[in-house]
Amino acid sequence: MTLPGLLQIAVFFLLVLALTKPLGAYMARVYQGERTWLDPVLVPVERAIYRASGIDSHQEQGWRTYTAAMLLFNLIGLLLTYVILRAQGILPFNPQDLSGVAPDLTFNTSVSFTTNTNWQNYVGETTMSYFSQMVGLAVHNFISAATGMAIAIALVRGIARRSASTIGNFWVDLVRSVLWILLPISFVFALVLVALGTPQTMSSYVDATTLE
Repeated sequence: MTLPGLLQIAVFFLLVLALTKPLGAYMARVYQGERTWLDPVLVPVERAIYRASGIDSHQEQGWRTYTAAMLLFNLIGLLLTYVILRAQGILPFNPQDLSGVAPDLTFNTSVSFTTNTNWQNYVGETTMSYFSQMVGLAVHNFISAATGMAIAIALVRGIARRSASTIGNFWVDLVRSVLWILLPISFVFALVLVALGTPQTMSSYVDATTLE
């Protein structure tokens, strides 16, 4: 191990250590429904999502209902991703005119991203269209992670409440995980990428010739 490598590990460890308490406290407030500094912006969005989807955010669920909601939501997400990848040849945002992904690779990718494994057995530039990457895979980067976070919170509630018959509401935990935690973090990192000049367009690919 080189000195720069050791320094990178040390810096990463210190950053994680420094963020643990403030981020953990913030997440606790989010899942307990307490007020946060993002509420003025996100509460109206959250309420609009509940109204549009017919969710009663005040109704808690037992573990069976919570589990059924989680499995049903992710099954539908898996099937939608499968359809998107198979039909990408006729879908928009495909400047390279890529054809639909092979059935076995489509199933493997759909399951992988639904379970937050994100195992990619393909070359993105020659396999996935912009639409498939944005609507199919990038969406799963949020909802599959949010699903795992919701399950972890439900487990904590089940341990903490002991004799209670409910462990929260899966839909509320999912929405709050995405809106209050994952999207703000991704927004910050997106600004970092913009500042570093990371290119991203909807145009066809460009062949770059290196000096070598």
